[in-house]
Amino acid sequence: MGSSEGSWGRLEDSEREETDSEPQAPPLGGQNAQWKNAVGFWILGLCNNFSYVVMLSAAHDILKQEQTSGNQSHVEPGPTPMPHNSSSRFDCNSISTAAVLLADILPTLVIKLLAPLGLHLLPYSPRVLVSGVCSAGSFILVAFSHSVGLSLCGVVLASISSGLGEVTFLSLTAFYPSAVISWWSSGTGGAGLLGSLSYLGLTQAGLSPQHTLLSMLGVPILLLASYFLLLTSPEPQDPGVEDEAETAARQPLIGTETPESRPGPSLYLSLQERWTVFKGLLRYIIPLVLVYFAEYFINQGLFELLYFRNTSLSHAQQYRWYQMLYQAGVFVSRSSLRCCRIRLTWVLALLQCLNLAFLLADVCLSFLPSIYLIFIIILYEGFLGGAAYVNTFHNIALETSDKHREFAMEAACISDTLGISVSGILALPLHDFLCHLH
Repeated sequence: MGSSEGSWGRLEDSEREETDSEPQAPPLGGQNAQWKNAVGFWILGLCNNFSYVVMLSAAHDILKQEQTSGNQSHVEPGPTPMPHNSSSRFDCNSISTAAVLLADILPTLVIKLLAPLGLHLLPYSPRVLVSGVCSAGSFILVAFSHSVGLSLCGVVLASISSGLGEVTFLSLTAFYPSAVISWWSSGTGGAGLLGSLSYLGLTQAGLSPQHTLLSMLGVPILLLASYFLLLTSPEPQDPGVEDEAETAARQPLIGTETPESRPGPSLYLSLQERWTVFKGLLRYIIPLVLVYFAEYFINQGLFELLYFRNTSLSHAQQYRWYQMLYQAGVFVSRSSLRCCRIRLTWVLALLQCLNLAFLLADVCLSFLPSIYLIFIIILYEGFLGGAAYVNTFHNIALETSDKHREFAMEAACISDTLGISVSGILALPLHDFLCHLH
């Protein structure tokens, strides 16, 4: 990793504090180090969210296991409609895909709630190892599961991996030039696109869901290799590596900036400081909560109910296409920070809520004549969600002081997870109500 100890498991206090007795290592100004860190954070974002996305893409197949015989572990691509709901225009599963969403997000919510309180006391390297092991375990457990309950346990492992990884890696960006936030966000968007597209493509090609999941075991290995072998050890940042526009945009509105301040460990912050910083973050946290509530209410509450019989695609294939198109939109917008920066993220929240209202109306009234119109709306939904994520964390990075940035990133992580959790809880009764109604 390039540190004097040969490897770095934790950002030790001695690495975080400037000392007069030791000469400082040269700053990360070289193009080689910058690119290694940029590519490293992109790969970390890709691998961290991959299992989370795949589990959501496989949600329909996971729940269809309940309809298979006891000696069959997984359904094949293109499952047949459930007999007891074949007359319903929704072709409902007995359990909403929101159940998979909750298993995929609630452990993450717990991790993110606890992160600002004590997770920073743990070294970084063990956290990354646990994240990688949980990711691999999720693929194996779901692949070999013979029941919905055991599959959901595998989904929980994917959630632990994703939540722990996101808190860890976003906190880690505080010790690198702020440009790595854009690369991390683009990687997470890439995970959505590649995860959903790979699951869709492999199952469409005839591979069973079981073998599709087992083929993805290389992703956790790539995550560990990127962290331990590709990233360079954090060094004091050289202001010269940031472009002039970004330097001028830095306004430490959240927290206070001092000439000596630099990224430091969250454990040195008092409770009063943490509360002050958190209150300053609310103007970014609340819009992001609303964005993710609306889009995941659509994704896990409405996708399954947006079923078109006048197309060659089966119900399961339609669901996978919805997930893939959504993730494609997210990838494009999370990679767009250098082209378009948005300060007023509440506008994105408003537009996403309008999206939810429109699609909910279509589920109830069925006025859209073609699935291709739904495809366009879902792509647009992904654009909004990805833009909200990357611009929120970029704005926080610009507006927090160096001293508070690590804590601010940890605290703001709760936004998307909270919105997703609430949407999953509300989507379950909506699914049951509409399926019984029709």
